[in-house]
Amino acid sequence: MPTYFVLVPLALLLALNLPLGSLGRKAAFPAALALAAAQALAVVFLPASAYSLPFFLSSASSFSFAADGLSRLLLLTIGIVGLASLGVGFGTAERGEERRRFSNLLILAITGMNGIVLVADLFSLYVFLEIVAVCSYILIASRRDSGGLEGAFKYLVLSVLATLMMLSSIALFVLMAGSAGFRAVAGFLAGGTNRGLSVLACALFLGGLCIKAGLVPFHGWLPDAYSGAPPAVSVLLAGIVTKSTGVYSLMRLSSAVFGFAFNMGPALSFIGLVTIVFGAFAAMGQKDMKRMLAYSSLCQVGYIFLGLGTGTILGFAAASSHLFNHAVFKTQLFVNASAIERQTGTRNIDELGGLSKEMPITSWTSVIAFLSAAAIPPLGGFWSKLLSVIALWQAGNIPVAIAAIFTGLLTMVYFLLFQRKVFFGKPVARQAPVVEAPFCMTAPAILLSAITLGVGILFPLTFGTIILPIAGIP
Repeated sequence: MPTYFVLVPLALLLALNLPLGSLGRKAAFPAALALAAAQALAVVFLPASAYSLPFFLSSASSFSFAADGLSRLLLLTIGIVGLASLGVGFGTAERGEERRRFSNLLILAITGMNGIVLVADLFSLYVFLEIVAVCSYILIASRRDSGGLEGAFKYLVLSVLATLMMLSSIALFVLMAGSAGFRAVAGFLAGGTNRGLSVLACALFLGGLCIKAGLVPFHGWLPDAYSGAPPAVSVLLAGIVTKSTGVYSLMRLSSAVFGFAFNMGPALSFIGLVTIVFGAFAAMGQKDMKRMLAYSSLCQVGYIFLGLGTGTILGFAAASSHLFNHAVFKTQLFVNASAIERQTGTRNIDELGGLSKEMPITSWTSVIAFLSAAAIPPLGGFWSKLLSVIALWQAGNIPVAIAAIFTGLLTMVYFLLFQRKVFFGKPVARQAPVVEAPFCMTAPAILLSAITLGVGILFPLTFGTIILPIAGIP
């Protein structure tokens, strides 16, 4: 079953680009929409046994696919975010060639992201990472304006550095272990030979993934790419691209491959702590909605690494659940930001106010997403952050747990200030009346709000049946 998640979108992409005249242009968007919806539904309704191919039962040396609970969670997230991005794209992209180009690149990006979460060797992981990176460069710069070109250029420069680091790491592992397969690398590292080169190889690959994830201090490209990209691309980047290329890959390798030989908990906790503190304070000073959400995204990703850094089952469960929750509510916030920009013509917070009466759906779905990000019960973000704090406390990292709570309060402050200013503050004078965003943009916001509410309300029931199995407890 895992193989189809790569082969089907690839075959669809090839079919859409056959010389079929206008048919390919007209079918591109519906085909991409059907693909994203089918992927999400397949993950939800097909039995778990269809995906149960553990990574270390797969081939140690040759190209292969594998899947487990974490892979399944990411496949579901990719489908959900893809749907939301396509909805925004339908409302903001010009008809014709621009919409076709976006749909084709999104299908290719889905192919790459699916490959990332399913492969079981470092070189194949690198190949799929580069597929997603190339799609991202093109999508960010697709409108050829100054903001998009600047964001794409910064992403390109830092991604080249990440590429060099990862290829160097793969070369070292092939020389030392004779293979780039996860099982072979983990077995070699557990043997304890060539300790110095092993540490260097691990650091190089993980450093490249930190750039992909936009973690501090490798975050320089992220605010410019998020704010400079077209609206639908911002949704895709913030919702899933950095989560799959950077965060998921770091989780997979640090816990299941490199973690067999090294205690990476302190480094991951330090990265997470620096990221949440920097992201929270940087977000407070932003006037551009997308830049504020970009720095807020940094802060939320930091919580994932705080949980992961504990090295415990509960910490990994917290990291996995917050990865999903963050992807959902951050996608929703970027969908809403895109709707506001489309309807008002601005992203400047100081130029907005009193939108709750004119855009009620956008307003109240934003409230749900903001409250989840600020860890207000019973929404999804509350439970995953609570698990992170409990895992830190049980692991003895009490100062870090206190810092996580304090940063959560900061998140609540600047989100409430934003919400009050933009939606419930004093209306500003406008040249033309503002109306609610079209259905193609409000529908994804409603769907994501329902997921956030459902995950939060049902979390106590699903913790033992879904979250703990993902973390490795059947």
